[in-house]
Amino acid sequence: MKAAEIASGVPLDELMERAGTALADAAMRFGAGHPVLVLCGPGNNGGDGYVAARVLVERGVPVQVAACDTPKTDLARAARKRWTGSVVPLGEATPARVVIDALFGTGLSRHLDEPHDETLWMLWSFADLTIAADLPSGVGADDGVFLGAAPCDLTIAFGAAKPAHLLHPAAAKCGRVLIADIGIPVASAAHVLSRPGLGAPTESDHKYTRGMVAVVAGEMGGAATLGVSAAAYVAGYTVLCGKGDAPAAVVRRGFAATLGDPKLGAMLVGPGLADTSENRTKLDMALASAVPLVLDAGALGLVEPEQFKRAAATIVTPHEGEFVRLFGELDGSKLDRARAASARSNATVVLKGSDTVIASPDGRATISPTASPWLASAGTGDVLAGLIAGLLSGRRDPHEAACAAVWLHAEAARCAGPGLIADTLLGQIPAALAAVTR
Repeated sequence: MKAAEIASGVPLDELMERAGTALADAAMRFGAGHPVLVLCGPGNNGGDGYVAARVLVERGVPVQVAACDTPKTDLARAARKRWTGSVVPLGEATPARVVIDALFGTGLSRHLDEPHDETLWMLWSFADLTIAADLPSGVGADDGVFLGAAPCDLTIAFGAAKPAHLLHPAAAKCGRVLIADIGIPVASAAHVLSRPGLGAPTESDHKYTRGMVAVVAGEMGGAATLGVSAAAYVAGYTVLCGKGDAPAAVVRRGFAATLGDPKLGAMLVGPGLADTSENRTKLDMALASAVPLVLDAGALGLVEPEQFKRAAATIVTPHEGEFVRLFGELDGSKLDRARAASARSNATVVLKGSDTVIASPDGRATISPTASPWLASAGTGDVLAGLIAGLLSGRRDPHEAACAAVWLHAEAARCAGPGLIADTLLGQIPAALAAVTR
C-alpha cells in the first residue's frame, strides 16, 4: 500500500474491502447480472479482485476466479482466504460476458509477459464488458506508458485519478473512468481539469475591468484573426496590432502604442508570425515590457526559455515539437516534462495535445481529460491561445486562466461536434461560456 493509503487512518484490509466492493458494485450496475470472470494477480490489486468475487457471490452473481500467480502480500493472502470458491490458472479461464481485470495495478513497471498478454486479448474478445481495478493491467501508473494493456471499457479508480487515467497512450486503454471514494486522502502532484468558475460580468463591470487584450498580427493573417476573435469572446476590449480581418468589435491600433497603454492586460504574440527582423524586434519589446504575455506558434521559434524569466506573467503554448525545440528532450512523463520546463523557465507551460498538461512555476499542474480528436485541425491552437490571452487580460492568475481556456476550448469542440474546423469552433465559444456563467 502507498503512503497516502497508510496515512488515511483506515485499516488497510478495510481499504481493500472497500476497493473490492466498488468493483463488485460496478459489475452489478453495468454488467446486468451476467456471470463475472475475475482475474487476480499476486499483489494487492489481486486482493481487490478476490474481495470483488466474494461480494458478487454473496449477491447471487455467478463468479469464476482465475489467477496468474499465488498472492504475494499479506493483504492479498488474507483476501484469498476469505474467497471460498475455486481458483483456476489464468490460462484455463473460461470466457465470460463480464470480466474484472485485477491482475496488475500501479506497481507494474515492465511489459506484460507474452502469455498474459495473449490470454487477456482472447478473454477480452468474448467479453461484453471489461472492468479494470484501478488501472488496466499493462500501463504505467505515473507516466501513462503502454506496457501491453488490453483496453478496458470501464476503470474504477480508487481514491483519485492517476496520471495514467489522463495521459496517453494509457488513457486510451482505460475507457470510462469512475472514481471510487474508498477513504484515501487525495494527495496528488496534479489535478484533473474541471469546469472553471468564471462567472458572468456583474452590473459594476465595464470593458476595461473585463480586460484589455491585444493580438499581434503575423504574416498569416488568418491565424491572428482566429486568435483575436476568440479573445473577444472573453475580454472586454480587444485590439489587433497589424493587418488582418477581425470582427467589427475589434479595435486596430499600432503595436508600440498598444504595448504602452497602461490599460493593456495581456498580449498574444505568435499566431502566423514569421521569422523577420521586425517581428523579432516586436517580440523583444514585448518580453521587455511589464505586460503579461501569451506566446504561441511562430513566437516559440524565436525565443529561448531564459527570456521567460520576467516580472510579468508569461504563458507558452507549445505542441510536442515546439516543446522539444524550446526545452530539449526532457526525461519523464508528459506531466514530469511540463513541470520541469515550467520550473526552469518561470513560465506557465500549456503542453498541448489530446491530453493537455498545464504546469506553473509554483508547482501546480493540471491534466486535461482527453479532448475531441477533431481538434487536430489547423487554427484550433490559435483559438486556444486567444482564449488564454483574453482570460489573462482580466487580471486572472496565469494558471487559472490557462486552465479555464483549455476547458472552454474542449467544451466548444464538444458543442461543435464531428468535422469541426477552427471557424466553427469559434462559433461555439458562447455555448461553452454558457456552461460556466449561468
